[in-house]
Amino acid sequence: MRLPLIMLLSCLCLVCKAQKTDKILEQKLQALVKDFKGDVGIYVRHLKTDKVAALQADTLFPTASMIKVPITIGMFDKIEKNEIGYDSTLVYKDSLLYEGEDLLGSFKDGEKIALKAVLMLMITTSDNTASLWCQLMAGTGTTINSWLQRNGFANTRVNSRTPGREANKAKYGWGQTTPREMAELVVRIRQGKVINPRVSERIYRNMVRIYWDTEALSQIPPYIQAASKQGAVNQSRSEVVLVNAPHGDYVFCIITKNQNDQRWTFDNEGWVLIRKVSNLLWNYFEPDSDWKPAKGIEEWY
Repeated sequence: MRLPLIMLLSCLCLVCKAQKTDKILEQKLQALVKDFKGDVGIYVRHLKTDKVAALQADTLFPTASMIKVPITIGMFDKIEKNEIGYDSTLVYKDSLLYEGEDLLGSFKDGEKIALKAVLMLMITTSDNTASLWCQLMAGTGTTINSWLQRNGFANTRVNSRTPGREANKAKYGWGQTTPREMAELVVRIRQGKVINPRVSERIYRNMVRIYWDTEALSQIPPYIQAASKQGAVNQSRSEVVLVNAPHGDYVFCIITKNQNDQRWTFDNEGWVLIRKVSNLLWNYFEPDSDWKPAKGIEEWY
């Protein structure tokens, strides 16, 4: 009975965080989302004060590419068990290709690449070919989901290419999560509690080197470190961010689903909302900051 008890306590730990509610912040967030054409889930926690704001924070949403955070954990779990070496050299095969704009997908059959470079590409540039390769090497989604279950994440799961999860894949796509769980998973990484401190630090370093910085990250000063992962499919936009802010770290995750706006443009309603939420949070937690996004910066994106 010991393992189930540990799992139960871990889940309760995630839930109990919602007891200290920042009602003022929740009201501000509700005002931002009230006219959104679709469903929105938001979870925010200021780590120093332990106050939270939550809107549908325990509702299931598609992860899109945010599922790459659990996948990278699955790979590092395998590395720590000495089942594959972090310094291993891999051989790319055309059969691994996921059609798109991936860097790894531009490789020729038989080219070599370091495993640590594949792990970096999966997070930093959100390379889908690298991510699916890592999911395969980690032992498929079943192995990753087992780690999530053991560590108290009852809702976050890999669905794609995972036996028995075909119905979930049809509904949520590659993966599923809740805003609270995805945010708290990143908090665990920040605190050195994912597998061990060494692994957590390596994952965190990859997460602070994100190429896709046009949404939530664009509303945070470029000289402030932030670890993040983004996701997007036609009817959903999502981002999880942990900001190492001067007055204390804060984490937030925003996910949408059933969006009416499915355009892949800068002014997509979901991406606009993510920017607005990030801007609100930066100014809420750092009221003395005089930084503002540069005018016309959107022309670069």
